[in-house]
Formats: sequence, structure tokens, C-alpha cells
Amino acid sequence: MGAPRGGGGGGWKMAAGGGFAGRPGAAWVLIAAALAAVKVSAVEVNTPEEMFVENGTDAKLPCTFTSVEVISSAASVSWSFQPEGAATRISFFYYSNGKSYPGKDIPFKDRITWAGDLNKKDASITISNMQFRDNGTYICDVKNPPDIVVKPGEIRVRVVEKDLHAGFLCMVGRLHKRITTIVEETLNSESFSSSEKCCDNCLQVLRKTVKAGFQATDEMLSCIPAFT
Repeated sequence: MGAPRGGGGGGWKMAAGGGFAGRPGAAWVLIAAALAAVKVSAVEVNTPEEMFVENGTDAKLPCTFTSVEVISSAASVSWSFQPEGAATRISFFYYSNGKSYPGKDIPFKDRITWAGDLNKKDASITISNMQFRDNGTYICDVKNPPDIVVKPGEIRVRVVEKDLHAGFLCMVGRLHKRITTIVEETLNSESFSSSEKCCDNCLQVLRKTVKAGFQATDEMLSCIPAFT
């Protein structure tokens, strides 16, 4: 074996094509410089964390996004579903260039409708006739090249009985009304304006609010026909 050219053995040879032979770090520097020259930003996807949907009704799954790039024909939306208790996801809907591509052999066959508008940065869909088997997590993924998605939006959907859902809303309404009344009455009382009694009155408001919560929970049953 002959001695390395260039003398000293410590020099670096120019490889064919102008690269640096035996110096991989230089290649990474060039790649990093090339990437830095390309402007890449993130698409931010926004969805509610949780939704309650009545059994047998249509549900609109809202999904919006932000992107600094102009929405082009390359933009696309994909939805997938992870059933409650399952470890895998099922892709069931794809939208691009003004066309919808719902899956065929899926639980949502013939039940998906595009409800968004990419020009308005809306990627929502509607699922008709929601069933209990539709409980799970729905994932909204938006791509708008060259922007990239950092994290898709996820919605945990809970399908409930119609009467149970009505009872829940009834409970919340009564609780809100009761708490508002208690607070307003206490704040408007003459004793509340006295500084030495202010703390005592605050504790009274807290006690009454907690008590109202328990009472409203009991009253929820009166909102459900099955328990009346």
C-alpha cells in the first residue's frame, strides 16, 4: 500500500464530483445549509377535545387549521378513526382538489359528507346516524405543501342516549341558574359590603354552591323521562 497522496496523511482528498472524501461531517453541513434555504412552516390543526353526540343523529366533526402558505390543489385532508379500546386506526375519508374519497369497507360507509372549505381553512366532516359503535377518537390530518403537520387534531366522541343527553343539559342548566342566583343574592346583600364579614360571606357562597351541585345532580333524574 502506498502512502496517502497530498503528504502527511492528515489531509483530505477531493473526491470525484467535488465532494469531500473521508469527511462525512462536511456533507451534513451542506445538507443543513440547503434545508435552511427552504422555508418550511407548520400546519396547526384545531379540533375540540371531546364531543357528546346523541344516538341516531348527525354529527359534524369540526376541524380547522392555519397555514402561512396559499391553499393549493396539493392540499389534502384525511380522517381516521380509532375505536374505543382499540390500538389501531382506520382511515375512512380523504379529500383533495375538490373531491371526496370516502372508504368503502368501513363502519361509516355511505355516512360521510364533506362539510368543510379548504379556502376557509375548514376541514370538517359530517357523519350521519351516529351509533354507539362510533364511540372513539377521530383524527383530522391536514397537509398543505410545503407546510408540514406537527400534530393532527383529535376528537374523542361519546355517543349517548337522547334522553340521557337531554338530562345532562337539564342538569347543567339548573346548576348554572342556581349558582348564579346564589352568588347574585350574596353579592347584593348589605352584609357583604362590610369588610369584616366579607370572608364569612365568601365561605357561605362556597358552601351554598357545593350544596347546589349535589342538589342539581339529584334533579338530573327528574329531567330524564325514564326516571319520572
